[in-house]
Amino acid sequence: MRRIIFYLLAITASALALAFFFDGSAVGAASPRHSTREILARLGGAPCPDSEFTCVTVTAPLDHFNPADPRTLDVVFAVLPATGTRKGMFVTATGGPGSAGIGCCADYYTSFFARGITEHFDIVFFDQRGIGLSGGLTCPTAAAIWYRQNWRGDTAARWKKLRNAAQRFADDCDTESGASPYLKFLGTKQAVEDLDAFRALMGDDKFWLYGESYGTQYAQTYANAHAAHLTGMILDGTVDLTLDGMPYYANAVQSFNDTLVAALDTCEANASCAADFGMDPRKAYDQLAAQLRAQRRRVAFPLGTGKRVTRGFGFGDLESVGVGEMYGESGRMLFVRALAAYARSGDLVPLTRLLYPNLGVDEQTLQPIPDDTWSDVIYYGVECQDYGYFSGDVDTSATNFFNGARPVEDSGLRLASLIWGDLPCVYWRDSSSDATRPPHWRAPGVPTLVLNALADPITPINSARAVYENLDDAYLITQRGGPHVIFGRGVKCVDNLVNAFLISDIVPPQRETECPGQVTSAYVPLAPLAAREFASPLQALQSAETEIYYLPEFWYWDYATPTRVGCADRGTLQFRAQGDLIKFDLKDCAFTNGFEMTGTGYYDSAHDRFWLQVKVAGAQTCQLKYERVGDTSSVKGACAGARVRLAGANVVPIPTQVQEKIPVRPAKTR
Repeated sequence: MRRIIFYLLAITASALALAFFFDGSAVGAASPRHSTREILARLGGAPCPDSEFTCVTVTAPLDHFNPADPRTLDVVFAVLPATGTRKGMFVTATGGPGSAGIGCCADYYTSFFARGITEHFDIVFFDQRGIGLSGGLTCPTAAAIWYRQNWRGDTAARWKKLRNAAQRFADDCDTESGASPYLKFLGTKQAVEDLDAFRALMGDDKFWLYGESYGTQYAQTYANAHAAHLTGMILDGTVDLTLDGMPYYANAVQSFNDTLVAALDTCEANASCAADFGMDPRKAYDQLAAQLRAQRRRVAFPLGTGKRVTRGFGFGDLESVGVGEMYGESGRMLFVRALAAYARSGDLVPLTRLLYPNLGVDEQTLQPIPDDTWSDVIYYGVECQDYGYFSGDVDTSATNFFNGARPVEDSGLRLASLIWGDLPCVYWRDSSSDATRPPHWRAPGVPTLVLNALADPITPINSARAVYENLDDAYLITQRGGPHVIFGRGVKCVDNLVNAFLISDIVPPQRETECPGQVTSAYVPLAPLAAREFASPLQALQSAETEIYYLPEFWYWDYATPTRVGCADRGTLQFRAQGDLIKFDLKDCAFTNGFEMTGTGYYDSAHDRFWLQVKVAGAQTCQLKYERVGDTSSVKGACAGARVRLAGANVVPIPTQVQEKIPVRPAKTR
């Protein structure tokens, strides 16, 4: 792959690009831009791994602001050329910091873009310096240990243990990743210069920039440095950069608490959810939190082998799951549903199932799951460069962090352990000690859409409004309830406004627009505890399908790795991809006591068809075939020698699954 080296000498990157690409034309002369495909070919573009995009590797200065430093690093950009008349580049800066934009998002996000966007824009994603294809710096082992720590500082002993854990993580992550030479140069100010160099190589004077979550931090930083090169900007899940780290996370703690309370209140107003709890959902959460503060609970966790092992579940685990699942409507519902299982019968297995994807570990082995699309090194590498957490010696900085965080922890707000998330920055190699925050940037001449959900926990609406009110030409689009990051989630009110802005240069009709939304997705009642509660075999199999669909291991499955899990009551379930189908194998699998299924099945997403053929043991002995197509399901076969032939509408509608756009972990992801 051909690599272009940039040196910040007397000649500018833009002039270099013009001289290189315009076939002998005078530098700076008005010349037709070569086609995107021609430019990519000249840059040595090659297919991105398992992608429709073309990847280009650019070798950029390690330190853009020191021309005397000859060191470089590679940064990879992915481009999908416009299929029709080209309008320009549409660049997406993904969240984190720490997500690899190419691997996690490029093809997936683009599949939700309106045809007009892919027709008229070159779609661009990138792996920010150090991430994924741009370095692959990771420390999953150190991170898995750090995220399992009890993030509490309410006693001298716990504070000492937490401080030591943060220091150990900072050291171990550095050692595991080998990132030391790069840590000083991973901040956003350096990273945006990589994008501007790429822009120049592509021969575009201006382009459209979309940032989601941390990507809004990236986009605003780029706009401050290079506003003249932006045609338009979209900020989705907006970070207010004027806040330093401690106030930012104090604000987020309040917001996470409010989102959790809203989800629990939504449950209380729903008859099925309230019935599953049998008590005030807020009270149930607070009761469990109090129990876990006092002592970790033992959980008999079902493995894919069919056996159960003893696992621990503590207060920190509850808060990790609570924070991680608050990002979107479906996650909130899954959390509430798991909490309902505890309230109904003291069952902590559903909450424990949700814990492992949030930690990024294998529930069978508790080993970190390799993930090329995420980097904890970059999360902290960027965070600890962009935000200066106090100056002075390490002990003084740790004490200052403690003094800032303890009032938040003592506030009584739920999910307050989030306030300790950036503690490793106190010990992080080459972390910044400059606490100066930038003013609000006005981005003159750059029309900007500011998007935010009212229930967004990590980038609260007050942050978005502060940014919006200080931009020269901005439009605020909010969604009632809603997830963190709202474009591309299928909400027409939001998507239509963004599409009109990009495709047709039409701004919203008013400066502020509120779109419909909800705090949680529709509540899915828990499966009965005993088979005698089923009115019919059809209802039992409808319930089994529902439990499979909302099983956390299946909900957060990568649709590639064959996976075997323990069923709720007993037995095992395996799911695997086979072509366009998802195949199921059940062995003595029971989600409800007395309804044990052994057999096979599949789900055909193209036709929304779910099918099972199972032998049933337990309360009755049956041979059954179950099928659901769309909203109607049927079962035929025999139970205890009696013929069974039933059909009816689904008890619980199965929606089309759209995964959350923001990575499940870590809990602190912006």
